[in-house]
Amino acid sequence: MDLSQDEIPAVKDLTIDNITENVHLINSRCPDPRLKYIMERLVSHVHDFARETRLSTSEWMTGLNFLKAVGQISSDVRQETILLSDIIGLSLLVDSIDHPKPPASTEGTVLGPFHTHEAQPEPNGGSISHDPDGEPCLVLCTAKDTSGKPIEKVKIDIWETDSKGFYDVQYPDREGPDGRAVMESDSDGIFWFKAIVPVPYPIPHDGPVGKLLKLLKRHPYRPSHMHFMFEKPGYDHLITALYLRDDPYETSDAVFGVKETLVVALGTVDAEQAEKYGVKEGGKLMTYDFVLVSDDEARKLREENAMKAMEGLGRRMKLYNGLPVPDVD
Repeated sequence: MDLSQDEIPAVKDLTIDNITENVHLINSRCPDPRLKYIMERLVSHVHDFARETRLSTSEWMTGLNFLKAVGQISSDVRQETILLSDIIGLSLLVDSIDHPKPPASTEGTVLGPFHTHEAQPEPNGGSISHDPDGEPCLVLCTAKDTSGKPIEKVKIDIWETDSKGFYDVQYPDREGPDGRAVMESDSDGIFWFKAIVPVPYPIPHDGPVGKLLKLLKRHPYRPSHMHFMFEKPGYDHLITALYLRDDPYETSDAVFGVKETLVVALGTVDAEQAEKYGVKEGGKLMTYDFVLVSDDEARKLREENAMKAMEGLGRRMKLYNGLPVPDVD
């Protein structure tokens, strides 16, 4: 690493008015154009925030201590940092930017803090929940591309809470994963399984994020939903969820995850379905046709959206590894 004093820009006599340009100057030697651009914009926005709000020292320290507390309470099974990103709408914003969706494709939503990599593979027809108090629900779904062609062997990660609104990782004495599974779509793009009807629940609110919500006079509840994550080479990674129609928190999700195209009404299992899938007639039924976007479709749309956004800001930009950087050539 070259730290020659002869090449480091001189910065001194810094004031409210010139501190930002001097930080940009000292960061200007960064060889990575994307990191350089990100830091330039981050510093600009953070400094402008401090100037616009006339941020006090005590408020600044409160913010730093809050971020420290968020980190301290985080663990492998409690991602408070993700939770913070979720409740300020940043998670959904980043997903929408990085995974744009053409018309008629399935929209993405937030991952949430409770996804794990320990879910067990389940064949079609398997049960993902072993909660005896949960209301049984048959889930019938398909995975297709934007032309309507079924997609075979898509890896589908599925997870939901139990009937009390808790994920398996929230129980300290749990014996293993439950309420989650990994499946594959068949040759017709179909995957189906037995689950329980999702219920609304509060995000963890006994930590710093919960305290912030209370100060903002916001509730911590999420509407009833079931998570799905789709992976297959050649297709854009899709993180999404299905939300139940008429849930009391449908329009006030604490993490801003609900989109109208992802809201579903539960149906009822008929006699033919009961016999075919080995479930009780009259039980709850969730159906959905997921539409995945190819990597190429997503890349083109992401780059088009990026350049349009930069043009709207009046900036001369170019793409570097598919992401915008200043065009200084």
